[in-house]
Amino acid sequence: MSKRNEYAFTTHWRVPSTCQEISEILGNGPDLARWWPSVYLDVQELEPGGSNGIGKVVSLHTKGWLPYTLRWQFRITDNRSPYGFSLEAWGDFVGTGDWTFAQDGDWVNITYDWRIRADKPLLRWLSFIMKPIFAANHHWAMRQGEESLKRELIRRQGETAVAS
Repeated sequence: MSKRNEYAFTTHWRVPSTCQEISEILGNGPDLARWWPSVYLDVQELEPGGSNGIGKVVSLHTKGWLPYTLRWQFRITDNRSPYGFSLEAWGDFVGTGDWTFAQDGDWVNITYDWRIRADKPLLRWLSFIMKPIFAANHHWAMRQGEESLKRELIRRQGETAVAS
């Protein structure tokens, strides 16, 4: 990506879980605001998609540590459950994302490949000078996501223990 407002990020997480559980958690868009509140302010499912989830449309209102918010939507374009899914995004972001989950014993290696163009006017106009700061904001958001996912897994283990 060569344009000043285009970004390519690859994030790697490793958590104790199963691909099935990670697929359920990350595939439930409306629940993101509950367990990843430092980034997701509001998430609404607009269209359910087909029985395999392809075509599902989700609307998001998100933030990072910088003083602005983003409004965008995504559509599921490929569902490889429980091993991942792909999406196309539009709104303040335009591009594609690909989640991949790989089981490694009791752990799941999670990779998110996010290739976007920032179309929000603030981001588009300031990218020529602020691109490293905008990238740091994304990395902060993804670190928050990893920690929030680990807390969500602990919460779910507690629910399972109580139900037993």
